[in-house]
Amino acid sequence: VFGSCCSIINGFALPLKAEHKQFLVKVLLPLQKVKCLSLYHAQLAYCVVQFLEKDATLTESVVKGLLKFWPKTCSQKEVMFLGEIEEILDVIEPSQFVKIQEPLFRQISRCVSSPHFQVAERALYFWNNEYIMSLIEENNHVIMPIMFPALYRISKEHWNQTIVALVYNVLKTFMEMNSKLFDELTASYKSERQK
Repeated sequence: VFGSCCSIINGFALPLKAEHKQFLVKVLLPLQKVKCLSLYHAQLAYCVVQFLEKDATLTESVVKGLLKFWPKTCSQKEVMFLGEIEEILDVIEPSQFVKIQEPLFRQISRCVSSPHFQVAERALYFWNNEYIMSLIEENNHVIMPIMFPALYRISKEHWNQTIVALVYNVLKTFMEMNSKLFDELTASYKSERQK
């Protein structure tokens, strides 16, 4: 079914018709919350990304839809959602990224803080993606304050050494990216902890 769906989406003429956008928002996105998502998630994510490649202005509603349906108790689904978010970020335009960066990175911060090591690891792998790193660097003044408290806490307290090592790499990247802001965030975090 999704193979046919992807072919149809691929053939949509531009600009997309209102009913095509409705199909994305009312049919495809809600499929993310189904229990058996793992059976078709890769194809669903591909269809969603195809929509975004056709019309970048749909990015905000897609990302907000994913955040709305974000799994609360199933770490396997969280890892799938993180994979889909990375696919979306691979094709996102910088002007669209700015619109979703705050809610998105609040969720990524929660994922990085997950006690489930695969969720935390998958979220931290975003920093290995060159294009995502360029978006983060352009917007570090917004993203660093969102991510910093979780990263700093994990660097001191996480049970898994692989996660701690990945977090140190992200913190080091942030320090190199904007050392002044990094120092301010460190001082602010430490003074908050002492209260």
